[in-house]
Amino acid sequence: MLVIVDMQARLLPHLDGAERLTERAGTLLRAANLLDVPVVFTEQNPQRLGGTADALLRDLQSAKGIEKHTFDATLEPAFVDALPPAPATVWVAGAEAHVCVLLTTLGLLRLGYRVEYVADAVASRRAADRTIALERAQQDGARLTTVETAIFGWLGSFRHPRFRDALALIK
Repeated sequence: MLVIVDMQARLLPHLDGAERLTERAGTLLRAANLLDVPVVFTEQNPQRLGGTADALLRDLQSAKGIEKHTFDATLEPAFVDALPPAPATVWVAGAEAHVCVLLTTLGLLRLGYRVEYVADAVASRRAADRTIALERAQQDGARLTTVETAIFGWLGSFRHPRFRDALALIK
């Protein structure tokens, strides 16, 4: 399962590397859709922070959206209900790397999930916060990965029937 955390229109302009984050998260979402990887996305207090950025909405049409008011999404029953049974692997991306993404990652680890923290698809307002979040996630048991590694892992082999389509997403 892929979890996209709080990629909200009012938050993104304040993030260091927001354009790159949006591009990488979009690539990950398109690949997940192509390869039938289930997707859940969260929106933190959307009444105040607005909804998910328009650039990602098209790729979230078949995803389950969860409104949340906690920084750790695993404290929201609807989020936990949307997850596959543990110990499944969950790929996590989004914003902010050191708050909602990290705290959700730690919550998933506590619930017994294997977590792949997609390092090139997370951002924070300050680069230093993102760096610390990557270190903390790894120290607490998440594995760091990248968008391309996730996609090739989902494919498993160049013999996958959708290999060429997936490859086109990253070139």
